[in-house]
Amino acid sequence: MARINVVEPVEGSEPTLVEGFPGVGLVGKIAADHLVEELEMVHHGNVHCEGLPPVVGYGESAPGLRTPVRLYADPETDLLVLQSDVPVAAGAAETVADCLGGGVDDDVTALYLRGIPAERDEAPPAVDGVGTGDAIDPLAQVGPGAPPETGLISGPTGALLARALERGEPSFGVVADSDPQFPDPAASRAVIHEAIEPLTGIEVPTDSLVDRASDIRQARERLARQMQEAEADSSRARPLGMYQ
Repeated sequence: MARINVVEPVEGSEPTLVEGFPGVGLVGKIAADHLVEELEMVHHGNVHCEGLPPVVGYGESAPGLRTPVRLYADPETDLLVLQSDVPVAAGAAETVADCLGGGVDDDVTALYLRGIPAERDEAPPAVDGVGTGDAIDPLAQVGPGAPPETGLISGPTGALLARALERGEPSFGVVADSDPQFPDPAASRAVIHEAIEPLTGIEVPTDSLVDRASDIRQARERLARQMQEAEADSSRARPLGMYQ
């Protein structure tokens, strides 16, 4: 059964919920975390759902424990963000989706984020949009373009979208090309600019995400060099003297 324990009441009318479960490239999580930090959002509530890992978390320089899935709110922009520190197992996706769907008000329009594995160069990641119910028209007007090919969205994001489709509720699904192995803040930045901003009408600075993308790219290059050097060392042959 869904339980969202309110920490700080926030008044809003027809808010938009941005979902941030971890997935490929951590696209949704990075975007959600950035929104919470950049907009200085209020910790609105703690989410308790069957199917979520039975763990607790803690923040930097903060002694208090917290639930791994939380809701944050910004009354000025009428925005809600679901921030998650844990992934949802495939077998629990439908249970968690039913829980969240039952705990969020009917007047909320949800915006679900997902990364899709893609090998790409320095070009900006492609961002595609799909929708259900009354959310389809805004996608055509201001949102990202429709996907160029058929596909499936799985995990908790797919289950949440499937629930919205079944009930005829308005929801956006945003899919971004993302690194299949590493966190991809560049993809999260593209999602913010090409989907979240136009669909919600808010502006979100993303300079810090550019810095993170550069740092991660450099770390990946260092790792690749280290792996090449290790492989070279392990496969190199050299002659040994008889008495060595």
